[in-house]
Amino acid sequence: MKYMILVCFAAVITQSHGQTIVGTWQLSDEKTCFQSEMKESDTEKELLSQMSGSSQRSVARLISFDAKGRGQEGVFSSGKKKGSNMNSFKYKINGQELLLLDAKSGIMTQQLIIDTLVQSTLKFHDSKKDCETKTFTRIK
Repeated sequence: MKYMILVCFAAVITQSHGQTIVGTWQLSDEKTCFQSEMKESDTEKELLSQMSGSSQRSVARLISFDAKGRGQEGVFSSGKKKGSNMNSFKYKINGQELLLLDAKSGIMTQQLIIDTLVQSTLKFHDSKKDCETKTFTRIK
């Protein structure tokens, strides 16, 4: 009986931490250090929600990771199949670190710390700037 409980517990831990970064993610929130430190008043929050509700977002910033350690990021406009400013890269995950590498030379270009990686959300920050965060939502 104890063995069966231990096996079930190990399976639950593996499933909860076994999330994969492979897929396509859309930027849903981005905060700079200035925005992270700034406290908004109730009036500012209300005005911000009204402003964002009336504007239509016609562009999306996407980042995708494949199972072979390659990725691509860029900006997609509505009605267009191809994105603009597409950047290809290689990546490597080392524990909680996401290392972005140059596609040709393999030199590390960015070192990111993964804060959250669950089925639908990816949140990370630059290793040199804890206060700048990017949150992505899985779309594929």
